[in-house]
Amino acid sequence: MVLETLNPMHYNLTSLVPDTMPVATVPILILVGFLLLIWNHEETSSIPGPGYCLGIGPLISHGRFLWMGVGKACNYYNKTYGEFVRVWISGEETFIISK
Repeated sequence: MVLETLNPMHYNLTSLVPDTMPVATVPILILVGFLLLIWNHEETSSIPGPGYCLGIGPLISHGRFLWMGVGKACNYYNKTYGEFVRVWISGEETFIISK
């Protein structure tokens, strides 16, 4: 008898969750989406370069410098964005100036 009460299959888990749970998740998902939109928004910079995009831009930029090396990565960014470029190296904003 004690083993029956401790058996998790004995309880119906769907009866423990109230019926209002799916109704409450919609406003929470909208709020989380709105917060992600605000967090992703950044002031548009006059300096060209790869975007921030929730931190993915700095990871790609740093990975490109590790993979290609400093010289080839600088040449790539200069061909793509111009003479004055903003990139991230080791999580820090770095400016590449070349002509």
